[in-house]
Amino acid sequence: MNEERRIEVEEVEAVAAPPRARVEDARETFERKRDYLEGFLAQKPADVPAGQPGGATYDAIIDALKDIFDPEIPVNIYDLGLIYNVEVTDAGHAVVTMTLTTPHCPVAESMPGEVELRVGAVPGVGHAEVNLVWDPPWDPAKMSDEARLELGML
Repeated sequence: MNEERRIEVEEVEAVAAPPRARVEDARETFERKRDYLEGFLAQKPADVPAGQPGGATYDAIIDALKDIFDPEIPVNIYDLGLIYNVEVTDAGHAVVTMTLTTPHCPVAESMPGEVELRVGAVPGVGHAEVNLVWDPPWDPAKMSDEARLELGML
């Protein structure tokens, strides 16, 4: 630390501009490297069973549930968080576990029947069953972000 640091300043009139890159120069020396994504993009997706998430029947059931709206809240019952579970067997038996916003909901008697009819109408579903549960109770935290945005809660 005893050495004294010195800063030297050099004044110059102009600095030569660096040479500009040219595409022609790059083509001569550039060799196309192996495209690592080529094999990845050529792969086919793994076959997902129809009744599993991502399968055709499962996704069709979710789409059918998104067509059912709560009469008091302008949001579909899936995004509202009323659907707790969807199970589909290989034989086409669909079981939907759902709840309602409150046990005193005006559609408590008709909503499960409508869900059963809509799910039963999905191609690939032979029999539909709806289990209405109250535990765990529904709360607004179960809503999707889309539902919260629609209701102005986000």
